[in-house]
Amino acid sequence: MYPVSRSGPRLDLRELVDEDVDAMLAVYGGPEATEHLSFEPRSREQVAEVVSRSIASATVSPRAEYQLAVIERNTAELIGSGRLATDPHQQRGATMGFALRPDTWGVGYGLETVRLLLGLGFGFGDLGLHRIWGARSPLNEASAKTMAAAGMVEEGTIREHIFKAGRWRDSVVHAMLDREWAVASRRA
Repeated sequence: MYPVSRSGPRLDLRELVDEDVDAMLAVYGGPEATEHLSFEPRSREQVAEVVSRSIASATVSPRAEYQLAVIERNTAELIGSGRLATDPHQQRGATMGFALRPDTWGVGYGLETVRLLLGLGFGFGDLGLHRIWGARSPLNEASAKTMAAAGMVEEGTIREHIFKAGRWRDSVVHAMLDREWAVASRRA
């Protein structure tokens, strides 16, 4: 499916374009922004490669990865990234993740991004997925609250899942099933 475009109350998701590199650097380039992510802050060149790879993978058929720009509608600014990647080892399953610019934290944009990735005709709709899961740093309570508010269930811990800053870190898994989305979306 290409191109992907989804809209929520305050945010839009769209395909990444080459001109997004500098805006994505604000999402992936600093220690505050990447504190709870699975990688260290990235250089401009590394971010440019991520954007380039995402653009190239968008037109592969069948498409396995959807890395999308999160756009604040009022300002038309790229404020983050949302990603959904199908899992070749799980029937109708995918992983999801999101990252937002630190100055946009705390106003519900994470929840809106997760909801856009899960449903509204996307993950559990157009892609026909059965299970979508995401992992977070055990210290990232904001992400835990966001995924719980979206209706995702905390399933457990993957021990020593991420190697970052010279040491292993656990990840906490949250997941949602298509039937759970159907119930949650009726309540939202």
